[in-house]
Amino acid sequence: QVQVVESGGGLVQPGGSLRLSCAASGRIFSIHAMGWYRQAPGKPRELVATITSGGSTNYADSVKGRFTISRDNAKNTVYLQMNSLKPEDTAVYYCNAAVGTSRSWGQGTQVTVSS
Repeated sequence: QVQVVESGGGLVQPGGSLRLSCAASGRIFSIHAMGWYRQAPGKPRELVATITSGGSTNYADSVKGRFTISRDNAKNTVYLQMNSLKPEDTAVYYCNAAVGTSRSWGQGTQVTVSS
């Protein structure tokens, strides 16, 4: 099994930046992709960005050019650098690790963008 733990959320003003971290543990060698998703109040969970074991990345249109997903294999950690944050980015951000057809989710970290 794989476990993931998110960190790095918080309160930031519009236009500011935050970096989220997702640390994976367990059978990490079996992970073929990791991603960030978010869920705002009253809305369904949506994809933010993903990165495969080969380094390919994918972003939601709403965050392209503002967010960057990256990974540190030595630390078994995936990051989400979020710049030019907007109030509509406010949500609980979840990390996800894909192993075959299984998905491991973290508990989420709150990101609030407000003045």
